Amino acid sequence: MTGAVTIRGAGVVGLCVATELMARGISVTLRDPAPAPGAHGCSWWAGGMLAPFCEGFSAEEPVMRLGQEAADWWQAQGVEVIRRGSLVVTLARDRRELDQFARRTTGHRLLTGAELAALEPHLADRHDRALFFAGEAHIDPRAALLHLRKRLQEAGARFEQTDAPADGPVIDCRGLAAQDSLPDLRGVKGEMVVLRAPDVTLSRPVRLLHPRFPLYIVPRGDGVFMLGATQIESGDRWRASVRSVMELLSAAYALHPAFGEAEVVEIGVDARPAFPDNLPRITARGETIHANGLFRHGFLLSPAVARMTAALVMRENEKPEFAHEDHG
Repeated sequence: MTGAVTIRGAGVVGLCVATELMARGISVTLRDPAPAPGAHGCSWWAGGMLAPFCEGFSAEEPVMRLGQEAADWWQAQGVEVIRRGSLVVTLARDRRELDQFARRTTGHRLLTGAELAALEPHLADRHDRALFFAGEAHIDPRAALLHLRKRLQEAGARFEQTDAPADGPVIDCRGLAAQDSLPDLRGVKGEMVVLRAPDVTLSRPVRLLHPRFPLYIVPRGDGVFMLGATQIESGDRWRASVRSVMELLSAAYALHPAFGEAEVVEIGVDARPAFPDNLPRITARGETIHANGLFRHGFLLSPAVARMTAALVMRENEKPEFAHEDHG
């Protein structure tokens, strides 16, 4: 593929691929039926945590290794990257959960209750220890999507509001919509809540480990927090259940009682695209390259997937790490 490429899907993967291609002198047209990034469920509803070390608890090794590229990549694109690390805590009755998390992850140090209070005063006296992952970061995913789109438009990329297939070279980044071409792609439902809690101050993402419903809270500034996220094996993209929302809110209240007085600003739901091994795949099929299956690691792995996809287009690499044999 050379010259001009059509990208189907203008969520985080499509925008990152377009950014990498245009940096290599390729003309790009992005096709998506959504009028703006706000309609891209998975990308729009992401937490924005660039937390490769925490993800090492359950994810495969490439997620942790390649995810460490993300913060520098987003910053290089002009996105504000907040590098204050992340925290992992438990309730007193779940102390073993923290011990297990520590054994299965790297890049952290154990904090005493006093050290935790120095980092996050609003958590003072609520937890007697925590794990601090100093090398992690977070971004506002909505601001990042809008920023990439604006930069691409200014650089000459075209955006077309359609889902119609295109002639010539195509990179398919449609997420779960690409099940029509990728039959082993599945949906993993995620529900999340946006809260406004002006009485709570947190300066970095906090994960609350829980045996039934682990929680993360990501500060957005001005008392706004992203609260997430469930992980349910389902392709349902539209319905947030009462049980899931109640569990998320209950966990937030357990982290800090002031969340009990928070305003519920938004409730979101979508299904993340995932392959059986929960790793991305880059699949070449004729003039089409599929870049998909980022599971819950959209903003963490999109830079690496975009770099590999662009390298495949430019024939810079015979076989990118996430390259997958086409059996379709």
